Amino acid sequence: MPDAPSEPVKIDVTWDDLDRLVAELADRLSAAPEPDVVLAISRGGLVPAGMLGYRLGWRDMLLAAVVAYDDESGFRGQADFLQFPSDEQVAGKTVLVIDEVWDSGTTIAAVSARIRDAGGTPVTAVLLFKPARSRVDSVPDHYIVETNDWVLDPVKAG
Repeated sequence: MPDAPSEPVKIDVTWDDLDRLVAELADRLSAAPEPDVVLAISRGGLVPAGMLGYRLGWRDMLLAAVVAYDDESGFRGQADFLQFPSDEQVAGKTVLVIDEVWDSGTTIAAVSARIRDAGGTPVTAVLLFKPARSRVDSVPDHYIVETNDWVLDPVKAG
């Protein structure tokens, strides 16, 4: 009889861990061409994007409010946009898209597609990449940790 599937390993990310991950991502991004504008995905990308903004001196930062998961039902199967910058804000620009985790990839893929549709060029950056859970064909342009564990980050602690 096959073994029962194991529960996912849960990893608690502390504020110190988050600071270290952001510092590593800042080092990688500082070696890449500077983006024209930064776009944070709400809610998970807000804190890392803000921390990166202070480290790298970014001021031109946009927000995409996108829902692909909810607390009651988990993954919704698609990304629904609640708010997104106008086409003029991203057209003809290199847009650095920041989120905390690439889980299914659905959210960041939808944001990237919308940027491309508006005439911009998306570059993606996340702290954590979960390749076994990804449901899209692409991978992040920049990431720090590859994992398939369940990550509990300090921002969600309340």
